Amino acid sequence: MKTIIKITTIGLLSIVFIAAVGVYLLLFMSLPKLDASIDSDAISDSVSIERDRLGTAVVTASSRQDAAYGLGYAHGQDRFFQMDLLRRNSAGELAEIFGEKALELDKSRRFHQLRKRANNILTSLPKAHLKSLQTYAQGVNDAVAAQSVKAFEYLVTSTKPRPWEPADSLLVIYSMYLDLQGNTIKRDLTLTYIQSIFGAEMVDFILQPSQYQAPLDGSLISLIQPVIPPLSPLYIGQAMPKEIAEPLDIGSNNWAVTGELTKNGNAMLSDDMHLSFAVPIIWYRAQLNYQHNGDDVSITGVSLPGAPAIVVGSNGHVAWGFTNAYIDTADWVEIDDNTTLTFENEEIMLPESKVNYKLLMSPFGPVRESQMKRYALSWVGHQDYAVDMSLVELDSIKNVQQGIAIASHMGIPVQNMMLVDTAGNAAWKPAGAFPSRSNPSDVAIAESDYQAGNWLIDQVALPEVVNPETHRLWSGNSRVVSTKQHKGLGDGGYALGARSSQIRDRLFAGNDFTVDDFYQLQLDNEARFLLPWQQQLIALLSTQPKRFAKDIAYLNGWEACACSDSVGYTLVRQYRQQLIDNSFAPLETQLGMSSLSLSPVKRYLEPAMWQLIEAQPKSWLPEKHSSWSEYMLSIYQQSKLQLLAKHSKDSNMDDLAWGRVNQLKIQHPFSKQIPILSRLLDMPTMTGFGDSYMPAVQGSSFGASQRFIVQPGDEANGVLSIPGGQSGHPLSDFYRVGFTEYAAQQHTPLLPSKLLHRIEISPK
Repeated sequence: MKTIIKITTIGLLSIVFIAAVGVYLLLFMSLPKLDASIDSDAISDSVSIERDRLGTAVVTASSRQDAAYGLGYAHGQDRFFQMDLLRRNSAGELAEIFGEKALELDKSRRFHQLRKRANNILTSLPKAHLKSLQTYAQGVNDAVAAQSVKAFEYLVTSTKPRPWEPADSLLVIYSMYLDLQGNTIKRDLTLTYIQSIFGAEMVDFILQPSQYQAPLDGSLISLIQPVIPPLSPLYIGQAMPKEIAEPLDIGSNNWAVTGELTKNGNAMLSDDMHLSFAVPIIWYRAQLNYQHNGDDVSITGVSLPGAPAIVVGSNGHVAWGFTNAYIDTADWVEIDDNTTLTFENEEIMLPESKVNYKLLMSPFGPVRESQMKRYALSWVGHQDYAVDMSLVELDSIKNVQQGIAIASHMGIPVQNMMLVDTAGNAAWKPAGAFPSRSNPSDVAIAESDYQAGNWLIDQVALPEVVNPETHRLWSGNSRVVSTKQHKGLGDGGYALGARSSQIRDRLFAGNDFTVDDFYQLQLDNEARFLLPWQQQLIALLSTQPKRFAKDIAYLNGWEACACSDSVGYTLVRQYRQQLIDNSFAPLETQLGMSSLSLSPVKRYLEPAMWQLIEAQPKSWLPEKHSSWSEYMLSIYQQSKLQLLAKHSKDSNMDDLAWGRVNQLKIQHPFSKQIPILSRLLDMPTMTGFGDSYMPAVQGSSFGASQRFIVQPGDEANGVLSIPGGQSGHPLSDFYRVGFTEYAAQQHTPLLPSKLLHRIEISPK
């Protein structure tokens, strides 16, 4: 019997071993070849792709078209599955791979019909841009075809890679539209429903301006507080408190100083774009080297796999970076009963079947029905000028004025573009698509107010600032424009302004900046924004000093920063969040009945919450509490208990140190569904650093997707740090490289280091 058990055990172990070896061999065979000599009929002259220790793709070619092929080949080798997901995400085609569990997401994307729009726009692009997209697509497809075994993601999902098409690159840009302007669309619809349920006074109460304003010209919106609208006992009684999700799309910092404020006289730029983190990270390091009109072009920065452009970078003459502008790019139109509506069919493919999705359309855009009303969405993303490839024209600009000229007609989600050049100039301008309509609105408008013709025209006369007298420029997703310009551009979901204010104040605290000064500002995690909350909480707990003695000690020693060892910071932050969630639960509950949420406007609630704390209106007090003091104490107790239940096995307060509560945990999409793959696919879990409402933005899977600092002409001392590696293949040397430095707040260089691999591509 023992012999049989032994033989069986050995047999089973052998099968497991053979299976493991087989899986490893398949994974190994799917690695792309980084040293090779190949040929292609898509290029006119030789192209090389070299890589350094970080996996930076250094493409050298004789023309921009050939460079597009090389970049496409590199993207195809390292990131094709990521690219596939981006195009499918915006087109609403994920269910073809992932089945019915992706069907509702696909339907929400088909609402915008972005594949149809991308195909239409493709036919009107300038010939040079179209040719770049075609050549890039050929490079991608050649790289995929050269692999002897499909990428492991296709092996896991039992699917096949579909060839890359020129229109797919436009869909990748559309995917950024959905990330960067999705909150704008939700915001206005949420406010429309709040107005219909609670009245216009509630909208004014929520949207009241805050003290955190940091426009470039210093103009302020008056801080006159509105009347607090009373809440009906019915809404108080129906309230079901729950977490109101923080809108993670808020993020990105950039700032610049002219040459007047640097030691070497060169202007300097800092840019860190805040996005959700995943494995692989969204950006891809690249350098393109080619000739343009007889001049040598060398541009280094980050590219977006799926598009043949450097998004943020420096070409030796000019450097540029972006933050999301959040000016108003969408309107909802309330549909009249006599308006002609039609249905359009969207066919959504599943692995073994298909679903027909009926989309209700109006002359203003696609229609959403709810609460017996119909609203049509008019959005800049639906316009023909929404996407193009003007971004590639930045490669060869020589000064900030040339960059501003390109920014005026660029087809991207509208961004705060910051530029600096070798002459010491610094400039800011909104770059991207923006409608020419003149009546932006926070809530749905009537059909009679819709400016149909103006929506068809891209507004190019947007404000700009070049070489301000202060020699300083900054943006952080809050209002950058003057109060006068604000009326015409509207609010598309601005950040509160605490981050921008802190950046502005740091810039005015110095008169001579270095790259290291800028990097330290990127890492600034001082909790200025939460200081009033810390003081309010200490005062509250001090009404029962014996009961809360230990808590008060933690709060007094909180270090006034989102520091990894600060327990007090965690307590203050959680208390604020829980108080807002519970106080606005009556509104959240009513919105939830229409599948809406306060989440898109949560950042606006700060001044309204303080007004409630100071006025303590009885109509807003939950029924089971006799006073606001009792209510707020119960909120603190509740928030602390929830923290301990989640983060401590033995209710030890020390376990609530912010670095543990806010751990940096960057996961691969597959490991979220199959946790056993976490060790193979995910980045190492690291102690957290930073938070919202401060320059050093970081959540567990959200934050600075790159940290970029450069002085044009001095790229050798430039910085480019990314929280992840270049390759999407877990066996690649470039899968995790660079992450450790990022997580430890250390920077890696902008320019490539010693080149270790080379692919030589010759024309057929």
